[in-house]
Amino acid sequence: MKLRTIVIGAVAVAAIGGAVWVSMQPEIVPVDMAEVTAGPMEVTVNADGTTRVRDVFEVAAPVSGTVGRSPVKVGDTVIKGETVIARIEPGEPAFLDERARKQAEAAVAQAEAALALAKTQITVAEADLNNAQRQLNRAFDLHERGTTSDAALETAETAVDIASAQLDSAHATADMRMSEVAAARAVLTQPGERTLDEDEACCVDIRAPVSGKVLSVASTSARPVTAGTTLLTIGPTDDLEIVVELLSTDAVRLAAGAPAHIERWGGDMALDAVVREIEPAAFTKVSALGIEEQRVRVVLDFADGVDVPPLGHNFRVYARIVEWSADNALRLPISALFRDGADWAVFVVRDGTAHLTSIDIGQRNSDEAEVLSGLEAGDRVITHPSDRVAQGTLVEARAAGN
Repeated sequence: MKLRTIVIGAVAVAAIGGAVWVSMQPEIVPVDMAEVTAGPMEVTVNADGTTRVRDVFEVAAPVSGTVGRSPVKVGDTVIKGETVIARIEPGEPAFLDERARKQAEAAVAQAEAALALAKTQITVAEADLNNAQRQLNRAFDLHERGTTSDAALETAETAVDIASAQLDSAHATADMRMSEVAAARAVLTQPGERTLDEDEACCVDIRAPVSGKVLSVASTSARPVTAGTTLLTIGPTDDLEIVVELLSTDAVRLAAGAPAHIERWGGDMALDAVVREIEPAAFTKVSALGIEEQRVRVVLDFADGVDVPPLGHNFRVYARIVEWSADNALRLPISALFRDGADWAVFVVRDGTAHLTSIDIGQRNSDEAEVLSGLEAGDRVITHPSDRVAQGTLVEARAAGN
């Protein structure tokens, strides 16, 4: 019995001693690690953009009238100078209320009365001319017999000239009065009425000003338009550019000629592009959060040699414009960085121990930072260090899936 007690006590003492020894061992913290590497690195300005036909032609109505139902639809191919893209008919007259109709009828009656007076003046002028001609014939006969003077003959000739001019004036006045009658009667024309002369001079056909595709149609239905109203837009869809609206604070860091990568256009591979122009004037745009922002349009061209996919006008893309790049930069993941006072620092793992190391960094993007000093290629650093990691902490690589 005494021996049994001694054995049990010894086991208990050993267990307690083992627990104390284990508790005194330093804790090994599992961490995520990454290696400092040398290689290509880019800093980019990223934003959504849209494709745009380089030369878009807005076709407007040259005259006022009624544009017929559109003979073309979006996506149709048109040929310069051949394809009829719109037809404009004379506009329908307005309806007349009772007062306006009576005023128009009175104007017609007045014009017809003036025309009748003009015709009477023609009759009077013809009679005056006939009388003057008879007087001239009589004066000529008397002058031949020597019974009248040369002055009398000249007076008779002058009278004929005056009477002839008065007859011409009367005819001109009658023509003018006839036009006034026609104008007054035209006011009485009701919607839907059309004369033969109007039908013969029916429509104005508008033909495509450039070869390409129809990008948009203002309306496919017939409707009244005024001169200058946009009817449709046309452009060659095989000549595209890309427009990106950047914050003005981002745009000032870029320059014409900067390379870019076009992504999310529908394919797996990024397309190379080049900044052609940064517009000199900014504009105000309200963001989705309701904040007013100063934006600048940046226009890009696809790089030479790029096989441009069959994109269209106003297709959405994602542009990454290169602000800075290096072919062999020393780099580390941005997730390894943290502030140690005013300095940037990382935890470098050597022999299973975390070492707090201050470093100098240069350029940064959303994934990596350029290392200027403090690290070498091949160094392993802790990413996303927790508050369990400090100088001298024992660490090990976290098992996959943990």
